[in-house]
Amino acid sequence: MVTTTFITPDNQVPDLEDYNLFNCDPALREALDAFSAADAKQACQSYGERLGSKHVLQLAQLANINGPQAAIFTRTGERQDVVTFDPAWHSLLAMLFDMGVHSAAWQDGQHVRRAALFYLHAQTEAGSLCPVTMTFAAVAALQDQPLFGQLAPLLYSRDYDGANAPISQKRSMMIGMGMTERQGGSDVRSNTTRAVAIGHSEPVYELHGHKWFFSSPMSDAHLVLAYEQAQLSCFYLPRWRPDGSMNTVHIQRLKNKLGNRSNASAEVTFDGAWALRVGEQGAGIPTILRMVNQTRLDCVLGSAGLLRQGLVQAMHHTRYRMAFGKRLADQPLMQAVLCDLAIESEAALWLGMALAHAVTQQNDPIQKAFLRIVAPAAKFWVCKRSIAAIAECMEVWGGNGYIEDAPLARLLREAPVNSIWEGSGNVMCLDVLRALSRDPDGAALLLEHLADDCRADPVLSQAMVQLKQWLSESGDVQQSRARAITQRLVLLVEATLLYRHAPAWLAEAFVRARFEESAGVFGASIYTDAVAILERAYRPV
Repeated sequence: MVTTTFITPDNQVPDLEDYNLFNCDPALREALDAFSAADAKQACQSYGERLGSKHVLQLAQLANINGPQAAIFTRTGERQDVVTFDPAWHSLLAMLFDMGVHSAAWQDGQHVRRAALFYLHAQTEAGSLCPVTMTFAAVAALQDQPLFGQLAPLLYSRDYDGANAPISQKRSMMIGMGMTERQGGSDVRSNTTRAVAIGHSEPVYELHGHKWFFSSPMSDAHLVLAYEQAQLSCFYLPRWRPDGSMNTVHIQRLKNKLGNRSNASAEVTFDGAWALRVGEQGAGIPTILRMVNQTRLDCVLGSAGLLRQGLVQAMHHTRYRMAFGKRLADQPLMQAVLCDLAIESEAALWLGMALAHAVTQQNDPIQKAFLRIVAPAAKFWVCKRSIAAIAECMEVWGGNGYIEDAPLARLLREAPVNSIWEGSGNVMCLDVLRALSRDPDGAALLLEHLADDCRADPVLSQAMVQLKQWLSESGDVQQSRARAITQRLVLLVEATLLYRHAPAWLAEAFVRARFEESAGVFGASIYTDAVAILERAYRPV
């Protein structure tokens, strides 16, 4: 471990700033090599330096302190349905657009590069990723639609344009999503929003209804679900009508959220709002799920980034802070806690990057099954574990970590959104079971491939046998065990990824900690390779 002694006269830890998020992360650099994205290192290094600069860290703080404000009416009482943001918000989005995180991977196929940039940005300011995630995912849902030819130049543009104007007057655009309603939540079949056809030669409609969560309300358009007669269809709903008038999407209020405060989420009503149907009548859920499935991967990457930043902040703190006569970083129990957090963080990174790589490999039946089955499982596990891990990182800081002026409070408030958004834990676990049952051939290929990877380690091999036994159960028994099945699947995948790509001693430490000892409380395992694990986890440069 780094042995340099950092001691300040008053034993207070200086802010971590003007550092390179990429250079201090050996595992991320190795992941780019492992998944054929070595060419992305220069972009990641440049972006990592920018994200760790004092200036950008201040932008992140400003965007959260000065959150979005709804200006529903003008001074004279006319509806305008505008949400205003601090200039820092627009600066952060401009950075993301400039790097192409919002859409470029659909053009160049560099999904691993995008995943790395997304992961890095999450460590500095996660809220600004929400509209970028949805814009990226919307391309997946729209790229086979006739409408896409008109939208593509704006969606692929890297010139961020936050103006509230018709897209005919803009240099680029963003697309959000509106699925859930107050009476149904995740049960979108209970939606009440209705679509009435008004076009004859085109699928043009008026929408009447509401959305309880309307993400990124200042996006230039949203994909929404509504009933067309008795069938749920998907609709493209722009902020402005083709004639240049404001569409009748009326903001009721902004959500007062626990975290994700830099980003706006709204309740809205549709009063005859102009919309185009996307896809076939009645195909709303499979159409919008093409968007949702992409957002799940970003939830994994975002949570992994938050977890990584929590770990880095905890390690930075312990290398300065003295207690009971020596640095916290040199105390055995603190080392055990940090090691547990470090292996959790690295495992989440490899899992997220492997899923991003699978996006580019869907002609391979194993990779296709891996993406479909493991993505919801990863969303369940990584997003949930990040909450507990960041809370532990806050505890490493002690009382200083609990103060809003410190970075840990924002990280902890931010973490739960990824676990909840577009499918909370139970929804993800049931989706894993659904994916396994709907594609039995793909599931069999994936599980056999995973079993092959587990055979060299008797602990993993036995854990795999038990997973297959659980999967042989049926009905309510299997459903009640869905969380255990999902957890076991993710841990096996993480362990095999570490064995394949990380140092053997790190993979062995992960297996001991997550399969042989306590996988619940951080710091309950003993690490014989503590020095090596901590040296690898965070190397300040």
